Amino acid sequence: MNILYVSPYPPILIRARTHNIIRHLRRKGHALTLATVWQGHQEAQALEELRASGMPVIAAPLRRVQVARNVLGAVASGLPIQARYCWQPALVHATLQALRAAPGFDVVHSEHMRGAEHALSLRAAAAKLSRRPVFVWDSVDCITMLFEQAARQSRNWISRLITRWELPSTRRYEKRVARQFDRVLVVSERDQAALERVAGYQAGESPIRVVPNGVDTEYFTPNFGPRQPATIIFTGKMSYHANATAAAYLVEQIMPLVWAQWPEAQVIIAGSSPTRAVVALGQSQAPRVQVTGYVPDLRPYLQSATVAVAPITYGAGMQNKVVEAMACGTPVIASPRAVSALNAQVGEEVLVAEAPAEFAQALLRLLKDEA
Repeated sequence: MNILYVSPYPPILIRARTHNIIRHLRRKGHALTLATVWQGHQEAQALEELRASGMPVIAAPLRRVQVARNVLGAVASGLPIQARYCWQPALVHATLQALRAAPGFDVVHSEHMRGAEHALSLRAAAAKLSRRPVFVWDSVDCITMLFEQAARQSRNWISRLITRWELPSTRRYEKRVARQFDRVLVVSERDQAALERVAGYQAGESPIRVVPNGVDTEYFTPNFGPRQPATIIFTGKMSYHANATAAAYLVEQIMPLVWAQWPEAQVIIAGSSPTRAVVALGQSQAPRVQVTGYVPDLRPYLQSATVAVAPITYGAGMQNKVVEAMACGTPVIASPRAVSALNAQVGEEVLVAEAPAEFAQALLRLLKDEA
């Protein structure tokens, strides 16, 4: 197939879903053209590497001035900020030219709520084409469900305020957009049920399908060397409010119970763009809590840790941090929400805990059991 892949960000390694879908579609012999916006040197370089590999790339920079215009435009129009955040007219113009060119695309695949507006513009133009492509929207998560949880449970009062304010417009937007594509994809059955509820689909009529995340087991592999003693790793993008809330939950409520019995236990919080609150966790508990910020390669952290944790108190979709740690052979303790999209055998393939005392007990159990 000839596929136009519309993404609101370049498919670099830390964006595992986009990166792996594109990689595997190309491996299977499909022709892909990527349409995306980019910010910063790292993303621009990633696009050059894709071009060098033979993949056609349509790209436009997303400057801060454009983002500010997009946010103000979303507020004025009643759209969710997420839906308008990555809007770039130059990209739309260039992509429309590609869409109209021969021999044409079989599929237009768009990613996330941030990519939906670009795809909707292409869909409107495609109505005039003699050969209309199939339009697929990979929503990934049900953002309405995520915001419903964040509005109640985020530890950051700014996040709670923003998600409460964004929730009505997000619910309206997802209801409308989910009905405008030939197929809609989500990462888990839970997100499928939530998006079907938002869109008002009856049983049997929904075009929403589940395509779960995987993990690149050629990249994330066990290292059978020695592991650091009593080292607990938590990974993820630390500007994301659900991860920031989980980091605070780990350090402030779970770890004091662990330290009471195992004072030498160390916590590493590894992930890009930590919030001030996450940075403060490392400062207040130094040296036994380390906040790394962005790291170019998570594997050494996962492969050398004693235990990986995912104490997610709210969220949507599938937690890549869990499957990446499992692929590295690192024992995982997770909250029920963090593994709700997996078919893992609890007690054998993963330990599940929720309350602080329960989580601490599971951590101490693994710290004391080297095998």
